[in-house]
Amino acid sequence: MSSEELEKLHEMYKSLYEEVKLMPERVQRCQGEERKRIVRDFDERVSEAEEVLQGMEQELFGAPSSFRTPMSTKIRLYRRDLAKLQRDIRLSATPGFSGHLGDSRQGIYAAQNDQSTHLQSQRALLIQGTESLNNASKSIERSQQIAAETDMIGTDIIEELGEQRDQLDRTRDRLVHTGENLSRSRKILRAMSRRLVTNKLLLSVIIIMELAILGAVVYLKFFRK
Repeated sequence: MSSEELEKLHEMYKSLYEEVKLMPERVQRCQGEERKRIVRDFDERVSEAEEVLQGMEQELFGAPSSFRTPMSTKIRLYRRDLAKLQRDIRLSATPGFSGHLGDSRQGIYAAQNDQSTHLQSQRALLIQGTESLNNASKSIERSQQIAAETDMIGTDIIEELGEQRDQLDRTRDRLVHTGENLSRSRKILRAMSRRLVTNKLLLSVIIIMELAILGAVVYLKFFRK
């Protein structure tokens, strides 16, 4: 929506309306070809005003509801004013009605305006109700979309937790195997330690025995005569 374009169209409509609203009175004061010319000019201006109102409606597409609703109501009132001017100029251009529009026509117009106002208010309420339903539908769609996204996120988290659980299970298995290997290593180290102590004791005994034999040999050779 272009607010500048909408404002320009609004000003164009006001200018056209100021021009056509005086034509019914001019028709009453004219006769013959002049009256026909004014009626033709009136029809052309009203057609231009309708095109301007259609352009304003197109510019309202996509506008916020808080701005679109009152502006749509205003456009409907503009169309009602144009319809009233069209009735006025048709009556003014009809022979025999130019000088007798007075109270009877005012009474008809008053009743028609009251009915038109009532219809416009009912239509405005209907449009507001429709917009409320549309907004509620959009809100439900957004909620459903959020719920779907949340469900997808929850599924991804569950899958990720499952993968982490598998990793933890594998890590636990590796730790169990490592613990078993450490137990076997400790047993091997203890066995090696026992063998080492045993070997040291045997070596000590052998050395002592050799020293004793050597001492006995020396004694027998040198000291016993």
